[in-house]
Amino acid sequence: MDWIYQTLQWYFALMCLGVVFFGITKKLFHGFFDQGYAFSKTIGLLFLSYGVFLLSNLHILPFHELTLYLLLACAIGIGYWIQRNQKKEKINWIIFICEEFLFIAALFLWTYVRGQEPSIRGLEKFMDFGFMKSILRTSYFPPLDMWYAKLPINYYYFGHLTGAVQIKLSGIPAEIGYNLILATIFAQSIVSTFSLVTQIVYSYGRKLKNAAFFGLIGTWILNFGGNLHTIYLFTSGYPAEKPIPFWEILSSYNPAKYWYPNATRFIPFTIHEFPSYSYVVADLHGHVFDILFVLVTLALLFILFTKSVRANSPQHTVRAGRDLPLQITLLGFMSAVHYMTNAFDGPIYLLLTSVFLLLIFRFSRMFVIHIGILIGSFILFSLPFSVHFKPFVTAIGVNCSPSFLTDIGKLGPFLFEKGNCQPDELWMLFVLWGFFFISFLLFIWGKAAEKYKEHATDDYIFILFTFGIFLILIPEFFYIKDIYPAHFRANTMFKMGYQAFMMMSIASTYTFFVISRHISPNTLLKKIIWIVPFLFVGVYMFYAAPSYYGNPQKTPQLNGTTWLSIQNTDTQEIIAYLNKHITGQPVILEAQGDSYTDFNHVSAYTGLPTVAGWWVHEWLWRGSADAVGKRIPDVVALYESKDIKQTRKLLKKYDVSYVIVSTLERQKYKELQEAKFTKLGKKIFVSSNGFGALYQTK
Repeated sequence: MDWIYQTLQWYFALMCLGVVFFGITKKLFHGFFDQGYAFSKTIGLLFLSYGVFLLSNLHILPFHELTLYLLLACAIGIGYWIQRNQKKEKINWIIFICEEFLFIAALFLWTYVRGQEPSIRGLEKFMDFGFMKSILRTSYFPPLDMWYAKLPINYYYFGHLTGAVQIKLSGIPAEIGYNLILATIFAQSIVSTFSLVTQIVYSYGRKLKNAAFFGLIGTWILNFGGNLHTIYLFTSGYPAEKPIPFWEILSSYNPAKYWYPNATRFIPFTIHEFPSYSYVVADLHGHVFDILFVLVTLALLFILFTKSVRANSPQHTVRAGRDLPLQITLLGFMSAVHYMTNAFDGPIYLLLTSVFLLLIFRFSRMFVIHIGILIGSFILFSLPFSVHFKPFVTAIGVNCSPSFLTDIGKLGPFLFEKGNCQPDELWMLFVLWGFFFISFLLFIWGKAAEKYKEHATDDYIFILFTFGIFLILIPEFFYIKDIYPAHFRANTMFKMGYQAFMMMSIASTYTFFVISRHISPNTLLKKIIWIVPFLFVGVYMFYAAPSYYGNPQKTPQLNGTTWLSIQNTDTQEIIAYLNKHITGQPVILEAQGDSYTDFNHVSAYTGLPTVAGWWVHEWLWRGSADAVGKRIPDVVALYESKDIKQTRKLLKKYDVSYVIVSTLERQKYKELQEAKFTKLGKKIFVSSNGFGALYQTK
């Protein structure tokens, strides 16, 4: 039952973090029914991580446990000062207990599920784990790229930093912490969504119990839901990436023909994921880490907008005027966090915040001032990251450009590429987004039945709907240019759609409240129209999770590296030796491999930079295939060359301290010259099966 003790140890660290930052959170979420308690763990993780990130970037204090404890002490002091200078509010302990129970239940649920197959392997888990391992070895930022020796990570890694912070605070080993981080994101997203949706409904004047019911529905849609692709459960199926209209292949209930990833790759050459899929496949990418921060931003925008719109009395106007610059600065900070966590999200939430400011101030001098505060704070807070980060974006492509534009080729930031034309069929868009489109129409219908009675909460929801639809439509016309030829729209649709899904999950839940609060002859019809697609959306997790994890019958175990004991025992022992005995980040040499393979897992599992790692990934991050391409011949020469002088020169060129020879190296380099490494250094470790060896070259 080790997994239970490990989860409890992890939970205790998170609980303490939330308690320490509750005073600050309470100030930020003033007016929330739970005083922001559901967000306190996220706020604590956010501020603590940024604090150590800033101090380490400025070389004031290292990324170390003592620095984290110092920042926690400061947070306690700030929280105490806030409480002393703030009017005391009555604490409803029942609310806190219920939300904490919801968090614990969700944390243990997903820990149990993930414990059925905890491997940090497959898809891009090596990348995510490698970032965290590199960060954990780092004293001063930016951290080194584990797949490109001598250079820092050129990726948005702030989310991975928050994962590393959790690992340091809890004392849990990283290979276990990886899976607990995923469970934490799942659990914290559930309570945060619950809190936000409950507050939105509660603000309309409903009883808290009724509002909590809608809060549970909202958290189900956002965290367990998918899209209308589950209608293919009632079809004869279709070949992968060649979807057939569902009405042409209808059959009886046929789950054997349903493949859950197809819901995220339905439109050919594109990606349209959502949180529940992310939880299942368990890659800790930036968009997954950013789920929690996005919910914080949406909650802060709700507070900003509804309070500003309601500030009618002179007293409220003065208070809003005094607090507003600080609120905007905080939203600028959050946009910077989004940018550093998942770069696309920075501009998305800068724009969304600007829309709310425009509605509050219209086109006025105050609008210009507060936009300046927003953008200025975004630039300031993201600066420690931006000075080391080179964006991957090279241009803004135009989908299906007419011939007179393709003849021009490029005009300013806009790129007109011949052959890049992927128009989407309406029925496909309906399969992906139909539930949200239906919810939006029902929202308008419900408002019409109320004769468009104005309410700030309704306006907030309307903005979420329209902005979400705007994000969905962008990839129909534009795409961010990257390195992928056939999938040129994939990342744009992926990043835009992910945020649209979150926004409209919240808005669609409110739609159900709208059509329920106004009793009319059409109320039952409206509910049926909403509930039927909701059922298709809501069952997604029941097919995705069992497909990936099987029947949950095994005793969970959380160590994500145990697969090595079956398939790569030699590298498992080498990794254990390096993690135990090697400090800092000296360069290692291991076999270079293609992306999405088992190559380069030693660097990923140790955080030690290797000469060259996954080719396509570094191509994207560095902007050129030559980044790794020019190093590959050197790696081959290091392993296969008989020339001692050449080998010594290359070892010096890349400052290699340790050379790994394992089954993978023996398989890839048929002319391996292992004996030369004893002349260039010394053998310091041999695996128990004799196939793995570690050489120290200096």
